[in-house]
Amino acid sequence: MKGTFPIDKFERVQTPFYYYDTKLLRKTLQAINAEISKHEGFVVHYAIKANANAKLLRIIQEAGLGADCVSGGEIETAVKSGFHSSKIVFAGVGKSDWEINLGLDHDIFCFNVESIPELEVINLLAKQRNVIARVAFRLNPNVGAHTHANITTGLAENKFGIAMRDMMTVMLHAQQLTNVKVVGLHFHIGSQILDMGDFEALCNRVNELQTILLNHRICLEHINVGGGLGIDYEHPNRVPIPDFKAYFDTYAKKLKLQPQQTLHFELGRAVVAQCGSLITKTLYVKEGSTKRFAIVDAGFTDLIRPALYQAYHKIENIMSNEPMEPYDVVGPICESTDVFAKQIDLNHTQRGDLLAIRSAGAYGEIMASQYNCRKLPQGYTSDEFIS
Repeated sequence: MKGTFPIDKFERVQTPFYYYDTKLLRKTLQAINAEISKHEGFVVHYAIKANANAKLLRIIQEAGLGADCVSGGEIETAVKSGFHSSKIVFAGVGKSDWEINLGLDHDIFCFNVESIPELEVINLLAKQRNVIARVAFRLNPNVGAHTHANITTGLAENKFGIAMRDMMTVMLHAQQLTNVKVVGLHFHIGSQILDMGDFEALCNRVNELQTILLNHRICLEHINVGGGLGIDYEHPNRVPIPDFKAYFDTYAKKLKLQPQQTLHFELGRAVVAQCGSLITKTLYVKEGSTKRFAIVDAGFTDLIRPALYQAYHKIENIMSNEPMEPYDVVGPICESTDVFAKQIDLNHTQRGDLLAIRSAGAYGEIMASQYNCRKLPQGYTSDEFIS
């Protein structure tokens, strides 16, 4: 089964471009809110790094989600998009002074701190402004996730977070600082995780750390477990909305929250990935000695995930119902890695046919570049094609 696209409307738009199904996005947000409403104290922040398209951000903000930011630019974008500063968290291993000051000036909810030097800089900058900065310590739980090596973040070998063995040292050090208040712990073990066992392992580790803190009579207000929930890239039509029930129920059953503690999540891909498709036009069909190439006008400048992560995206010829044939789908960039897929079956494809590269709503448009002096792809919502 193919996705449903307003093909007649697409023909007036310059390819390549991103198409966002806002009806699906709203259904996804409704599913998230329906599940977290079952669990007291659950709070979701949308990870802006997944997609910062202004039209999508407004819909997400209107649904009541907070914002997870990893740069000063994302903080500015979140504020501009209507996210209240009290719902903005700022993460990242390398926060610059101007970014920290921006967060302080907006009185954001929390800084997720990844090292003692960073903690001390935040304290110094907060002292200069005579304010108290709320911080959570990002701990590296040394929990491996069953996902791509390049998007695993919770192992001891990764650059992120503070080692578990240093938790109490950092806690005690923070108590000596005058302009920071420790309000929570932060974790994030990776991305595109579909095995709930990985999240259970994180829950077990958080429970261990909470026990240690309670033995020192420390009970923090907030626990932030990051995001990481994956999507079904192989079946975007059959499974358009991730299994939020299993995800949130795992934390509700396995994580032992203390009374009055809130549990924060930072979902990105799971919110927006399935609603987005990269629409590209077939320029040529080239018959090689052993392969048939569908050469399209989109390249890794528009969607880098296949080249960067060897990521799979389902590709559909949305203009053809002819028999299926094997193709390598490749772009025009002067790099051998500019390949979207090899030996995949598409309906018979010819020059001018539009292909939809599915599940591209996360880490697609936001990671686009202008290599080869190419123009950045535009993003359009389904609302804009209604007439």
